Amino acid sequence: MASPFLGLPGAVDIAETGVPAHYGNPLAEQRALAEGRAIVDLSDRAVLTVTGPDRLSWLNSLTSQALTGLQPGESSETLLLDVTGRVEHAARIVEDGETVWLLVDRPEAEGLRGWLDSMRFMLRVEVADRTDEYATIGTLGEPDLPAAVSNGVPLVWHDPWHAVTPGGHQYARGEHPGADWSWSERLVPRDALAGIVDRVAAGEFAAAGTLAADALRIAAWRPRFSTEVDERTIPHELDWLRTAVHLTKGCYRGQETVAKVHNLGHPPRRLVMLHLDGSEGVHPAQGAVVSLDGKEVGAVTSSALHYELGPIALAVVKRGTDAAATLTVDADGTAVAAAQEVVVPPEAGAEADVPRLPRLGAVTRKPRG
Repeated sequence: MASPFLGLPGAVDIAETGVPAHYGNPLAEQRALAEGRAIVDLSDRAVLTVTGPDRLSWLNSLTSQALTGLQPGESSETLLLDVTGRVEHAARIVEDGETVWLLVDRPEAEGLRGWLDSMRFMLRVEVADRTDEYATIGTLGEPDLPAAVSNGVPLVWHDPWHAVTPGGHQYARGEHPGADWSWSERLVPRDALAGIVDRVAAGEFAAAGTLAADALRIAAWRPRFSTEVDERTIPHELDWLRTAVHLTKGCYRGQETVAKVHNLGHPPRRLVMLHLDGSEGVHPAQGAVVSLDGKEVGAVTSSALHYELGPIALAVVKRGTDAAATLTVDADGTAVAAAQEVVVPPEAGAEADVPRLPRLGAVTRKPRG
C-alpha cells in the first residue's frame, strides 16, 4: 500500500517499500531528524497485539526479555530465539495495561503471529494483526505529533538503546554512541496519515526518509532485525544483550545458548562499524563481502552516507578478525578500504570466573620438602 507521504515534493521510493527513502536531500534530512525537526514515515511496518490476562507472563516465557513487570506506558524489546539460540524474530513492545503492542518489520508479521498463535495452548491470550488500523511514525526527540491512545496510554515506543537495561550486558567498551540515541516510534491511526502529510506540507515539521533514519541508526551501532540478522545470528554478536535479553530471568527457548556463550564461550562473529573510503564514490550494498588480506571475513549488513561521518556501514565479521586491521569491502566490483570501529570486541563473552581444572589423567605431584 503506497503511503500518502509519497505525494510530498521530491519523495522517492527506491526499494518499492511504499514509503519514501528520501525527499531529494538525504543529508539535510538527516540533520533535521537529528535535531528533532523531522519525522519518518514507517507505515510499511507491521503492528501486532496480544491481549488477555496472561499476555505478559506468556510472552515472558517465550522470549528473551523479562516482561512480567512491564507497567502501562513502558517500552521494551525482546527476541524470539530458536532452540540453538539463533534469532528468529525481534519485537519492539509497548504495554498499555490491557494490551501488549508489538511493533515489527512487515516481513516478520505473518510468521511471528502464526508462531505465537501456535503457542497459546490453554492460556488466556489472543493475538491479532492491527497493521491495517495503525501506522508507525519514527522520530528523534518529541515533535508535536499526538500518538494513538489505548486504555489511556499514548502508543509510543521509546527505544531503550540509549542505556543497558536491567539484566542486560554490554560488550562494547568506552563511550557508546547510542547514549544520545533518543529514537521513538509512535502509532497513529492509519487514516490520519493524510492529515499528517498536510501538516508537513504546511511547514509544521519536516519529513525525512528512511535513508536518513538508517544513517543515524548505523552511527549509533543500533542493530535491526531486517538488516543485521541472518539465519546464524545469536544476540551476542550484535551486542543485543544490552537491551533485548535479560540474563537472569529464567527459562525460555534458546536460553541455554545465551547463557553458555555469555558465561563460558565467545560469539563466533562480531559486529563492527566501518568507516569507508569515499574516494571511489561507490556505495556497498547489504551483503557486500568484507575481506582481510584477500580472505573473506564477513559481510556488510547496513550502509549509509552520514551527514557528518561520511560513508559508514555496519558489518558482521569473524570473531578472530584483527580488530586493528584495515578491511576491504567489495562494492559491486570496486575494492573499498574500511577502517574498523569495534562494537563487539573479539574477547566478548566468557564472563563467568570459572577456575581451570587439571586435565584428566594428569599427574599432580606433591612438592618436595
